[in-house]
Amino acid sequence: MADLTTRAEFLLKTLVERYIAEGQPLGSRTLAKRSGLDLSPATIRNVMADLEDMGLVTSPHTSAGRIPTQLGYRVFIDSLLTVRPLDAEQIRKVEGEFTAGADPQKLVETTSHLLSEVTELAGLVVVPRREDQLVFRQLDFVGLSGGRVLVILVTEDGQVQNRIIDTEQDYSPAKLLQAANYFNDKYGGVAISEVKRMLLAEMQRTSEEMQRIMELALEMSRKMFVEPADEGNDLLVTGESNLMGFPELGDIQKLRKLFDTFTAKRDLLHLLDRSMRAGGVKIFIGRESGYEALKECSVVTAPYTVDGQVVGTLGVVGPTRMPYERIIPFVDVTAKLLGGALSSIGR
Repeated sequence: MADLTTRAEFLLKTLVERYIAEGQPLGSRTLAKRSGLDLSPATIRNVMADLEDMGLVTSPHTSAGRIPTQLGYRVFIDSLLTVRPLDAEQIRKVEGEFTAGADPQKLVETTSHLLSEVTELAGLVVVPRREDQLVFRQLDFVGLSGGRVLVILVTEDGQVQNRIIDTEQDYSPAKLLQAANYFNDKYGGVAISEVKRMLLAEMQRTSEEMQRIMELALEMSRKMFVEPADEGNDLLVTGESNLMGFPELGDIQKLRKLFDTFTAKRDLLHLLDRSMRAGGVKIFIGRESGYEALKECSVVTAPYTVDGQVVGTLGVVGPTRMPYERIIPFVDVTAKLLGGALSSIGR
């Protein structure tokens, strides 16, 4: 894409800002008035034609004005956006929502609601993952019907996780107890993250080298620790109904796809995991997310840290026509405040 002239940059910035604020295509005459530049509508039409050739703006209808494209939003955010930092009073107001001494689940719920209420969009928070600080205490295997086994994981701090796994055959209670005892003796007192690493190493060995009871223990534990589970409970989504008020998302088919994505959560979790690895505020515009249901949405995310370690991600989902200059700093500050509140627990 050719470099934009200063005039073209200013007109693109004006068009994006006005479209975000008003939600209506801008014609050349309106843009001439809004820009404050001493340019004729004909000159502005020429600049708009150049921007359209570059793929930065488009006309939704033949006789309508123009609106930004996904690429236009990307250029605007990367090069033209003026972010407005939250002032001290706004920060104090947000800080007041994080109750000192609250438990982690309460803090995450508060954050999700806060994101949706302040931005009037859908708020997302991935529940903290601190496997390196969780220490394994014990596993219990309980046989169910149909080749299923209930696995109960207990950590040293008293957290309990349950998961039902499918096995290739039914096992007697005695075999399951023997497998659990073997696993608990081998891994008791080890950090969960280290248990996963050790399991992966064990699975590299050939089955001939393993005792049958070890094979059974590894089969059960692999499904609990290594294979992906349904991660829906790891993500809180709040304020989905806020999105029904945006005309560009108001089509029932679009809303159905979007709400299905919120319900399933897996795609959102993958997207948030990508942003967690990237670090800093990350913005996915339209199809940049890689998901069809989000093609007319933007997702603004930021990771949050506990004691210097990234443990989760939060953000908002809304139409591409969102006030980025306000949303970006709010998401950033909220991530820092959540991390700080979680870090203070137990001190």
